[in-house]
Amino acid sequence: MRCRWGIAAWVAKHFGGRAWLAVELHHATDDAALLADLQVLGQHHALPLVASGDVHMHARGRRALQDALTAIRLGCTIAEAGHALFANGERHLRRREDLAAIYPAELLAESGRIAARCRFNLRAIHYVYPHELVPPGVRAIDHLRQLTVAGAQRYWPRGIPAKVSHQLEHEFALIEKLEYEHFFLTVHDIVAWARARPQPILCQGRGSSANSAVCYCLGITAVDPEHGNLLFERFLSIERKEPPDIDVDFEHERREEVIQYVFNKYGRTRAALAATVIRYRGKSAARDIGRVLGLAEDQLDQLSMAYAHTNADLPLADALRERGFDADARVLQRVVALVDQLRGFPRHLSQHVGGFVISEHPLHTLVPVENAAMVDRTIIQWDKDDLESLKLLKVDCLALGMLTCLRKCFDLVHRHAGMRFDLATLPQDDETTYAMIRAADTIGVFQIESRAQMSMLPRLRPAVFYDLVVQVAIVRPGPIQGGMVHPYLRRRQGLEEVDYPQSARERAAGKGESRIRPVLERTLGVPIFQEQVMKLIEVVAGFTPGQADELRRAMAAWKRKGGLEPFHDRIRDGMLANGYEESYFERIFEQIRGFGEYGFPESHSASFALLAYASSWLKCHHPAAFTCALLNSLPMGFYGPAQLIRDAQRHGVRVLPVDVMISEWDCTLEPLSESAHRGSAACGIEERSEVCGSDLSRDALPPSANQASRLKPLPRKPLHRASEERSEVCGSDLSRDALLQIQHESIAAEAAPTNDKSHVLRLGFSRIAGFSEATAQRVVEARHERAFTDVADLIHRAGLNAGERARLADADALRSLSGHRHQARWDSAGVDPPIAVLAEAAVNEERIALASPSLRKDVISDYASQGFSLRRHPLSFAREALDQRRMLRARDVLGSRHGRRVRCAGLVTVRQRPHTANGVTFVTLEDETGILNIIVWAALASSQRRILIESSVLGVEGELQSSEGVQHVIAHRLLNLDALLPELGSQSRDFH
Repeated sequence: MRCRWGIAAWVAKHFGGRAWLAVELHHATDDAALLADLQVLGQHHALPLVASGDVHMHARGRRALQDALTAIRLGCTIAEAGHALFANGERHLRRREDLAAIYPAELLAESGRIAARCRFNLRAIHYVYPHELVPPGVRAIDHLRQLTVAGAQRYWPRGIPAKVSHQLEHEFALIEKLEYEHFFLTVHDIVAWARARPQPILCQGRGSSANSAVCYCLGITAVDPEHGNLLFERFLSIERKEPPDIDVDFEHERREEVIQYVFNKYGRTRAALAATVIRYRGKSAARDIGRVLGLAEDQLDQLSMAYAHTNADLPLADALRERGFDADARVLQRVVALVDQLRGFPRHLSQHVGGFVISEHPLHTLVPVENAAMVDRTIIQWDKDDLESLKLLKVDCLALGMLTCLRKCFDLVHRHAGMRFDLATLPQDDETTYAMIRAADTIGVFQIESRAQMSMLPRLRPAVFYDLVVQVAIVRPGPIQGGMVHPYLRRRQGLEEVDYPQSARERAAGKGESRIRPVLERTLGVPIFQEQVMKLIEVVAGFTPGQADELRRAMAAWKRKGGLEPFHDRIRDGMLANGYEESYFERIFEQIRGFGEYGFPESHSASFALLAYASSWLKCHHPAAFTCALLNSLPMGFYGPAQLIRDAQRHGVRVLPVDVMISEWDCTLEPLSESAHRGSAACGIEERSEVCGSDLSRDALPPSANQASRLKPLPRKPLHRASEERSEVCGSDLSRDALLQIQHESIAAEAAPTNDKSHVLRLGFSRIAGFSEATAQRVVEARHERAFTDVADLIHRAGLNAGERARLADADALRSLSGHRHQARWDSAGVDPPIAVLAEAAVNEERIALASPSLRKDVISDYASQGFSLRRHPLSFAREALDQRRMLRARDVLGSRHGRRVRCAGLVTVRQRPHTANGVTFVTLEDETGILNIIVWAALASSQRRILIESSVLGVEGELQSSEGVQHVIAHRLLNLDALLPELGSQSRDFH
């Protein structure tokens, strides 16, 4: 009580006339006493009393959820929460009549008077953009024009094309009218700073900003306005009166440098990152609710799996029973009810991926800000939608892994091949690169490496850059749902006539002209891009550019919020008034609906196509450098290290294992001569790596169709016998000549010519699971002082603890010092720090020699420690059992005729179920001879769901389909074959 009086006195002193005592009455036993005490307190300190509800829920029925949320916040179960839970359910929104029964009238009247004083309007916030980027005495638009024209003159030294000049003037006028000059100058400043670093940061703008010629001339985007169909109103329009949206991708490993540049330039009082509200989804809600209701950790794992999106097509009760729960049990029914209520609730506040708000004045005068959990970052407590509503300009400094990969690859090519490239100087229209793309040989390539993209490539057959622009955009929900894909392909292949519908006036003129042709001619009369849909509506229905952008926004939101139907009559009336037929309107409107499922803007697709071509060119001409850069930039893309490494081997890249005597933290390239010298110096390690560490046998490396003629058939031995022989070789001390003879019999010729013949790819310590970069740096620094003499020397000088040395031994990275992983584990486990008096004394102990592991154990250990093996594919050890089951190799399946019934098996590497695929699941299987694509229809996926989802080694009975260079197996039956490799865990990347 004394504390309460002291606080009341302090509040009255500092906030007199602006402070009240809140009275919260909830039918507790002491309500009357509480009210009396507060009345005395208020009278003594001249603080008026006001009725307050202390509302925690909108309805009394949410009491159970409120208790659960309280327990989640406290980190305990509901049963343990005790008095932290409310005594009753009165803290909800109550009717005035109910409040009048328990509160004095004057307290309720005071509530009304306070509400009347709350007149603040968020629209009154006056935001001013920073001005320091404009030189004194110069207008912002003039400075922007000067920078833009200078950039244009660099792009077109012989004169700016008339089309571009006209576009620039149009944009300047709109930018000045809307007063967004400083916004463009700020983004230009950030991009220019990144590119001016001693080691430049690769960056590229994308999204709607790529529709701007100004952005191109400022170096923000890479979409050439001379050859692209820019639609500036897709980016900025008078009708919309909203801030422009510029997304700039930076190398994901260096994006923090860019973020800190912005903070340092404007100060953390004037710059902050937007927030993102993370909401509960099924799995997270189930885990939190299950925990506060007392379920054990192993039950929580199973419960969250029952709510996984892979079970979306299964009734929840069935999913729970699959996971061992009694769906009718009272506690499970309570869990289900609370999870349904909690799903969609805010879970925590996080940082936006890179959305900056920068202001002329301190941001805390406009929005609430706080220090981020990360050092040297400040965040706004509002998300991007709130910021857009208040017209606060946001600059998106985003991260893109492929930019990191490309920069690293450019550096490797320069260092090892003496050639310097960047995105602007790569050879264009390279036929060899396009031939690789048409063959769907695009594992690891940006954007066109997914199953759907790889299936489309042999049918669309890209031959020029614009084909890649279409390729990137066409495999999207919008074109697929809108029925644009097949008409485009048929027209491209000459199977369907290209048509451009005419208005009544154009038909009457009889000249064959159509206003639609300029809009759709580049895509053969079929709208593929968002800009085309917008421009088409302007042409056929008379919409203004701003109205067309309203339609685009409605398309993007109608699945969630509706809002597309009001455009139905406007478009129909406009088209009919302009003389277009009803059937054409229906066709267009269905395509618009399709774009509501997500369609790409052409400008965005062009930005991505540039990166797709760059990564394809590097993969084609410098596969070792490209794979090295990919591995050093993970995680990214669809594929893990195992698939990337095998793909590189198929392209003739020689891959060498992690070696404590050679490897760095990152993967590196080694000159072939240096690699051979290191191998001979390491007591035959290099030769053994070639035989036991590469898995480049004919069974392991099927050539692609255009490479098959280069390979000579090699004598084949029974697989089990070959395994025995190779295992014996790996454990013996054969001469170099004997090793080379075995190599000649077991390793195929190079799969394809490559510019990387003189270099091999050495894997780095980063490939070892759980091994830290700091530990790797200690190893490298100690090795640079002098070479390690043995395992004990390594451990002492690099300061390795027991866990670090065990990881090196398990990954077989100590082979140069110990010979094999069993010996390495023994040698490293027996090393203890010497006592000080004996630190320099020589220790002579008899060395115990352990037998080497079998090849199978080596491969399984490789997968456990690194997720892949250079020795052999795991499925080769099950081949005899698979042969007995009449399971064909991938190579043999792909060599079969269309329609053949086949049986096959492989490791599951990828599972995908796009939401536009109507429940179809796409599975990628891999065996020792190649990759198979499996299609599992929804009915089979449902009936054999556990096998489909849980199998690591999956057997398939089905039918091979082969058309237009695309091959896949339609599954009729699935088999779980995990028992053939029980020691091998899951290797797949699922539903990402």
